[in-house]
Amino acid sequence: MIGFIVAGLIIGALARLIKPGKQNLGLLATLLLGLVGSVIGGVVASLLGTGDIFELNFLGFIIAVIASVLLVGTAEAVAGRRKSVRR
Repeated sequence: MIGFIVAGLIIGALARLIKPGKQNLGLLATLLLGLVGSVIGGVVASLLGTGDIFELNFLGFIIAVIASVLLVGTAEAVAGRRKSVRR
């Protein structure tokens, strides 16, 4: 479980580094987006037959980072929309 949290934090941090621009996301949001991305990567890797859902493998890691980058972009868009509606 701790390894899963650490992997989620690393994947979330990598996603924020890859995504251009400044993201207004805190550590908890980065962790959660990384965890969701790692689950997505694990599911896709499992469906492709390269490993188990909670097993760290290269393809699952790459897919998890890509999914997390997309999730960071989605979170930015949602947060940006909320700020523009409040003003």
